[in-house]
Amino acid sequence: MTTIVRYDDVAGLADTDLGWTDWVEITQERIGLFADATDDHQWIHVDPERAKDGPFGAAIAHGFLTLSLSVRFWSELFDVEGVGTKVNYGLDKVRFVSPVPVGSKIRMNAVIAEVTEVRGGYQFAVDQTIEIEGGAKPAVVARGLYRFYA
Repeated sequence: MTTIVRYDDVAGLADTDLGWTDWVEITQERIGLFADATDDHQWIHVDPERAKDGPFGAAIAHGFLTLSLSVRFWSELFDVEGVGTKVNYGLDKVRFVSPVPVGSKIRMNAVIAEVTEVRGGYQFAVDQTIEIEGGAKPAVVARGLYRFYA
């Protein structure tokens, strides 16, 4: 469920747990499209037959593909009304903890760790955990930085 707040109410949102997104399946087609977009065609991603004998036993998603879905997930969890511009400002301390095999489903939890006033707006530091359905460890942990300007 998306948490929607008014721009005038964002300053007090530190320590807010936004919950979990819906699950998204990681398909070989999605991996192939990402490989084409980034020119990263390493066999562990794009050659399912060869990957069966590789270190992970199957083709896996690129770590940056999994991470890139945090923008989609963030938009699913949170929105601010009354802003002129929304900016994905960057990331802090990203870790790719577990590989994401083809056919896996992933989702994200987000906790607003800090809200800081910046010139013309607010910056959110958001602790993000992307988990794999049935996985023992998360796929990705990162702190996302997002800005909202009036």
